Amino acid sequence: MSAVGVRSVLLLGGTSDIGTAICRALVDRGATRVVLAGRDPVGLALRAATLKHVNIEVSLLDFDVVDSSRHRDLIDRATEMVGDLDVVICAVGVLADEQGIDADPVAIARVVAVNMGGTMGVMAAASSRLQHQGHGTLVVLSSVAGFLVRSDNPIYGASKAGLDAYACALDDLLRPSGASVLVVRPGFVRTAMTAGMADRPMATTADAVAAAVVKGMDHDAHVVWVPRPVGLVMNGLRLLPRSILRPLLRRQQ
Repeated sequence: MSAVGVRSVLLLGGTSDIGTAICRALVDRGATRVVLAGRDPVGLALRAATLKHVNIEVSLLDFDVVDSSRHRDLIDRATEMVGDLDVVICAVGVLADEQGIDADPVAIARVVAVNMGGTMGVMAAASSRLQHQGHGTLVVLSSVAGFLVRSDNPIYGASKAGLDAYACALDDLLRPSGASVLVVRPGFVRTAMTAGMADRPMATTADAVAAAVVKGMDHDAHVVWVPRPVGLVMNGLRLLPRSILRPLLRRQQ
């Protein structure tokens, strides 16, 4: 679905810097109804204040991604608020406290439950709605970390890899109905979540990701890389034998 025709947006992970930037970009293109869903009511209210303009309606919903029993109800409630969902943005995720082989199994399970298990559940509920509508785009924030899982962030990377694979499969399932999935694979993004971390090569911003998402929607893309050159680099690296790739990845740590 082109960004030009978007009128309603549901942001899952309503306090996400990247997700909010995408909402702002869609509002600038004509969206008039936005639903922010998340766990932090104060944070949601602050985000809503940054989106409110003349003729823009912003609603808030309580949403916990690991509570899978409420995912379908959440999508139903959002639909009751704004009608058909033109865009659903899935911007849910947590970073892992990476300890390599010594990582806490409980911490691993939590990261996977949020980044993959719970997120896949709400993506399924949203996809079902878009399929029923016969239109709409599910925008899924993946990561280059999930495309090529490195030894310095295996937990986060593996959880994003599962999410990314599922999103690509959902796109194949939805396309015949007229709906679609746009998988977004940014490199290092300067946000509140990455504050204090050293920049990676080709670091980018939330606004740059938002601009790439809007452009991708306009071109009916399946995947967008942000910045675009990072996709060329990652695809090239993944073709290398692991014996060659391993030391290259170590030097990037």
